[in-house]
Amino acid sequence: MKGKIYLIPTTLGDSDINSVIPKDVIDIVNDLSFFIVENVRTARRYIRKLSASKDIDSLTFFELNKHSNEKDIPEFIKPALSGFDIGIISEAGNPGIADPGNVIVAIAHKQKIKVVPLTGPSSILLALISSGLNGQNFAFNGYLPVNQNERIKKLQFLENRSKSERQSQIFMETPFRNLKMLEDILRTCKKETLLCIAADITLETEFINTKSVKEWKNQLPQINKRPAIFILQSI
Repeated sequence: MKGKIYLIPTTLGDSDINSVIPKDVIDIVNDLSFFIVENVRTARRYIRKLSASKDIDSLTFFELNKHSNEKDIPEFIKPALSGFDIGIISEAGNPGIADPGNVIVAIAHKQKIKVVPLTGPSSILLALISSGLNGQNFAFNGYLPVNQNERIKKLQFLENRSKSERQSQIFMETPFRNLKMLEDILRTCKKETLLCIAADITLETEFINTKSVKEWKNQLPQINKRPAIFILQSI
């Protein structure tokens, strides 16, 4: 009998485990010995928070990130083929969204291994439902281009697409480039376009607000080096 692949949610920052991670998730992690993770060090730290009594050194970790060799990845799933359950852990939120975990899930489906998604925080969905913008029709665009000229072109494309399809456009940026992203949004987008900025979601410093581009220009938020989600909706 094959094992299962559990998609294990993580906190979005240094928040209280009990306030954002269901007990069922903690119970499942306690029973697992194999993990596929984006970063072994942070995964070990997270598991220790979930279960202080768990023997971390007895666990087996496979690291899946941009440095992983594609030829090695099929090996990560072998324990499940031998009957052992495996947990996938992202750096933040849910595996498979802006995260390489989807590669493992795709292999699992091909190998007829059961995939079990677990409930936990998603910065993308939490930002959307608290934005007041269109939750019936939306698109997640991941990270926009680093090059400024390309990023501006992408912003113009997303704004036009939002208007033509009446679709909320969700994207993110690395925390240390948040201000550059915001500057380009305010410089590029129309003054009436709505922009939601959601930073530090689920943390004590949580900030979520939706205003027009014109209104944001009058009062810039302090989001430098804070994990943030941006949502555009052209009206």
